[in-house]
Amino acid sequence: MTNVIGVRFRTAGKIYFFSPGKLRIKRGQEIIVETARGVEFGTVITGPKDVDDSQITQPLKSVIRIATEDDRRTEAKNREKEKEAFGICLEKIHKHKLEMKLINAEYTFDNNKVLFYFTADGRIDFRELVKDLAAVFRTRIELRQIGVRDETKIRGGIGVCGRELCCHTYLSEFAPVSIKMAKEQNLSLNPSKISGVCGRLMCCLTNEQETYEELNSRLPAHGDNVTTVEGLKGSVQNVNVLRQTVKVVVKLDDDEKEVREYKVEELKFRPRKKKKEPKLSKEELNQLKELEEKKGGASKLDDE
Repeated sequence: MTNVIGVRFRTAGKIYFFSPGKLRIKRGQEIIVETARGVEFGTVITGPKDVDDSQITQPLKSVIRIATEDDRRTEAKNREKEKEAFGICLEKIHKHKLEMKLINAEYTFDNNKVLFYFTADGRIDFRELVKDLAAVFRTRIELRQIGVRDETKIRGGIGVCGRELCCHTYLSEFAPVSIKMAKEQNLSLNPSKISGVCGRLMCCLTNEQETYEELNSRLPAHGDNVTTVEGLKGSVQNVNVLRQTVKVVVKLDDDEKEVREYKVEELKFRPRKKKKEPKLSKEELNQLKELEEKKGGASKLDDE
């Protein structure tokens, strides 16, 4: 077991472990640490705790110092310089007529490196751009191509729910999202309804997936034959997953049919069958295929 603290360098960013050393560090404090990118200014998210050695990437680096007022002023100055750097890089991109979209500029705390994040449809030859930028900033330049999900995480925005995007506020890592989750939650498979601001499947589909799987396992599927508490035979017309109720088309003694609603405990049925794949047009299938994340959407922003 090793004593560590968890540090984050950006809002909703990945948490990295560092050794507190002999310093008395508390959650919420700002500190200066050395990373693979250089010296950085971070915030302590988890206070000192013991974790298993298998969870730590060696070598574990120690905290340099607890941030001072001068450090905070330097960090604030860097944020202002990033705005200027963004504008300069944008001008250089237009000068070289590169098909790339600049997303963000970021200085390391010690000004040892300037990182520029961008999106593009394919590979970009930006060697001349890097030379121009290095001549202006006189420091190391790194251009990093990111995906649409990372772009949205940086920029932020408002989701269809009316709240700030999860990835921009608290979601530190992207979880795998699939079309199966939308089916399980009885959502419309219209791409415009289940895709987020980034154009990918909404991350929040994972939030309630476990609950829906549990609730659905107790219910019959649409079209299943059931027996009601009165002994009537019928077929399932509709189910309400959250209320755990089922609408059943029952056949009465005079051969007439009637729709009645029952609690799931009042019905007898066989274990739920596997849902049939919905019939969709070729265009819809292609759109859904593009939306589905094949690799789980791992963020490129935190790869150091």
